[in-house]
Amino acid sequence: MTTDVPLGRHFQVETTDGPRTLDIYTDEGFEALAQLWTRSGWERKLSYEVTWLGMPIIQLPEDIVILQELVWKLAPDVIIESGVAHGGALILYASILELLRRGRVIGIDVEIRKYNRLAIESHPLSDRIVLIEGSSTDPGVVQQARSLVSPGDRVMVLLDSDHSAEHVSRELELYAPLVTQGSYLVVFDSVMRLVRDAPRGHEEWDKDNPLTAVEEFLGRHPEFVQDRAYERLAVTYCQGGFLRRRDVPCDHAARRG
Repeated sequence: MTTDVPLGRHFQVETTDGPRTLDIYTDEGFEALAQLWTRSGWERKLSYEVTWLGMPIIQLPEDIVILQELVWKLAPDVIIESGVAHGGALILYASILELLRRGRVIGIDVEIRKYNRLAIESHPLSDRIVLIEGSSTDPGVVQQARSLVSPGDRVMVLLDSDHSAEHVSRELELYAPLVTQGSYLVVFDSVMRLVRDAPRGHEEWDKDNPLTAVEEFLGRHPEFVQDRAYERLAVTYCQGGFLRRRDVPCDHAARRG
């Protein structure tokens, strides 16, 4: 199928200061195109079109590529993810750990539906996956996850369940202590602020979103820093959400001074 869309190097965008013309080959033009594509793709539910080793993953291809890179680099002993859905992300992480010949994935969800559980537990990589059903902020669930972490384990955490700022803020406080030095805490769907004006968006997402929780969390926890290197593909649902725990303890008093 062909279209008559012009192939010029300039395009126009509407801004709060009026229309602007941008060059697709400049940094500013590239960033604008990436945001436009992210917003348009979100409305079209493109993340629902992707599977990993036969399982729906509900992630952007760009984020899938970046996450496999991060898991391979870190080679964690334990990956904890809140938000299981169909289980595709668990299978993604388990597949990388299988190649590394180490590690296990803990998936937490308030409800793990029968057929999703059956699909996960019958998958060839199921031996590397532990499922916990219950709210990720329930003290009993948190304790159960902690009990699966052994002393000396390298731990990575990914948050992709309830995306309200309040819930994510609570998850950050509960699971951040499990993230080991030099490892990562990844927060999904910080893109909600960007797509608040989409047809399927909501104006309250301007503040009620995971990125708001991340920004407040970083203000309280200087031992974590945003790592923008993992946003270099520009199109991502984790904008501002790749948080690295510093390799050495942070001197809070020195930072305040």
